[in-house]
Amino acid sequence: KNLPKGKGKDVLVKLMEDSKPALAAHELNKVRIDLKENPANMIWLWGQGTKPNMPKFKDKFGVTGSVISAVDLVKGIGKIIGLEPIDVPGATGYYDTDYKAKADYALKSLEDKDFVYVHVEAPDEAGHNGDLRAKLAAIESFDKLVVGTILNKFKHGSEPFRILVMPDHPTPISLRTHTSDAVPLAMFGKDIGTDDVKVFTENAARASKLSFKKGSDIMEYLIKGKK
Repeated sequence: KNLPKGKGKDVLVKLMEDSKPALAAHELNKVRIDLKENPANMIWLWGQGTKPNMPKFKDKFGVTGSVISAVDLVKGIGKIIGLEPIDVPGATGYYDTDYKAKADYALKSLEDKDFVYVHVEAPDEAGHNGDLRAKLAAIESFDKLVVGTILNKFKHGSEPFRILVMPDHPTPISLRTHTSDAVPLAMFGKDIGTDDVKVFTENAARASKLSFKKGSDIMEYLIKGKK
């Protein structure tokens, strides 16, 4: 009774059933069985949903854009709102992702687009794994190779620009899962004001005069340069 139903169900059920013999023959499962551990013996699809109805990014903000991410969820949301998805060789969504390539492709995209969203998953994965060293390394690589590469390009150019750096949610090492706490952000560029906050941390950000209750307000401020 819990199998897929409705239009397209036959394709999904066949995929699930066909996974049984394929997984049964997998070497890892043979080892697990020998060790008296439960094998992964079937693909089980869940979490189905419907395509959300979202306004197009260009209609809402008046600019064109693209999205760079190895995470299908992020890429899919980008496609729904009309951002052009850009596939970057070496982008893995994990610790070994090619940070510099993401920055280079973002800069290339900005030759004919107004906006580019660059998403890096590695710090989040390190949080889920409870790996502090990996999380620090991922954040440092993101800062140097993504933010640094893009910022250096525009700081030494003549075109006006704005850049926003922020996480989409916390993934504390101690909890190894997402939380809904507020996150810090850093914004720099044309018509962006400054305050006395000097470091990029959660505690320091709480002292900032600039805060947002809704994510959409952040984008409005980034695009228009005012609140």
